[in-house]
Amino acid sequence: MDYLSCHIEKEPFGVTDEGAPVYQYTLINDRGAMVKVINYGAIVRELWVPDRTGTLFDVVLGFDSLVDYERENSNYFFGAIMGRYANRIARGRFSIDGITYQLALNDGDRPNSLHGGVKGFHTRLFKAVPMKTPDGPSLVMTYFSHDGEEGFPGNLELTVIYTLTHRNELKIEYSATVDKPTVVNLTNHSYFNLSGDGTILDHELFINADHYTPVDENLIPTGEIAPVEGTPYDLRRFRKLKEAIEPLKNTKVRGFDINYVLNGKPGELKLAAVLRNPKTGIVLEMYTTEPGLQLYTGNFLNVKGKRGRYYEPYSGLCLEAQHFPDSPNHPNFPSTLLRPGEAYHQLTIYKFSTE
Repeated sequence: MDYLSCHIEKEPFGVTDEGAPVYQYTLINDRGAMVKVINYGAIVRELWVPDRTGTLFDVVLGFDSLVDYERENSNYFFGAIMGRYANRIARGRFSIDGITYQLALNDGDRPNSLHGGVKGFHTRLFKAVPMKTPDGPSLVMTYFSHDGEEGFPGNLELTVIYTLTHRNELKIEYSATVDKPTVVNLTNHSYFNLSGDGTILDHELFINADHYTPVDENLIPTGEIAPVEGTPYDLRRFRKLKEAIEPLKNTKVRGFDINYVLNGKPGELKLAAVLRNPKTGIVLEMYTTEPGLQLYTGNFLNVKGKRGRYYEPYSGLCLEAQHFPDSPNHPNFPSTLLRPGEAYHQLTIYKFSTE
């Protein structure tokens, strides 16, 4: 593959409240697909892929300005890297080797730590280095999370590599090391809409999971790993989201906000989900090495987004590759403990095609 077929641009994207410059990086593959990433939160701002006629659609939600990301994104987390611990930890508390750590409780009226805390990775500035590779244009993003940041122990060195492959895949590779035992659970929190507008209610979704983790009133797993059979969470066959969400609309959550236990072996790349839009013909296949997938259907979206578009409930959905919520407090769940000398690694791929 000719490296010159990769196209990468860098441009200013504003200055943070603390006076730090932020940059946007545009990656374009040899098929014309394009992703725009800012180094604030390692946020995927735009992702343009072709529909069945070749017309490009931006299939992720986001904001137009850095000001909006700073003011609003701790409510929505559009496109950002979640860490040091994605999803929820009950009471914001966990123990390692007999030492108990307390995190901020930032999950609204629920007594949980959510997505790494008040100033999680979604608010941090990453160093970014663009690279041209045979696979497609890449952006190597690094962040150093110091010991005690948001209550987590240990200095953590994180690398996230975004690659827009020439096969129209957005490939996200994560790696991390620490100098003290800690917990690590990372994901990307992009909201997808394969119409580029409107809602995802006419989209069809398949999730490759026979089991899920039921939750209590605070959305914390009970510890049970239960079959999806006979529940509203059974998405082992394609279902239109309007119909799938309907039985959940009158619950407190008003839709899906649940962790699936993916079929296949943790650590091995496997098909996790397929999202398709009959209108545009765009199909999104998701593959991951992670054991879990959090499905969130944007149940409480209520904000003005890109290009003047207003995001209402169900304007997009998240397919978050992850370990399970509250894993540090459930010994029967796959462990999120990372010790010195060990390496965290995750590969997640969002592959786009048409039908």
